[in-house]
Amino acid sequence: MDKQMLDRINELARKKKTVGLTPAEQDEQKKLYKIYLGEIRQQFSQTLDNVSVEQKDGTVVPFKQAYRHKKN
Repeated sequence: MDKQMLDRINELARKKKTVGLTPAEQDEQKKLYKIYLGEIRQQFSQTLDNVSVEQKDGTVVPFKQAYRHKKN
């Protein structure tokens, strides 16, 4: 996400708190939030791909694999 998008998200958030948003601005804000949250989720998932967990038996497995085993 580039700086201009973040600036626009912040601008719309400030405007929403002070004077309110037009329907077009509300739609724009929803679209920008969706993009922003998608990028955050992707970054978080990539971070988890680089995390390993040491099991009780001493083996080290990727976090996502360890989490899957606990659910089953």
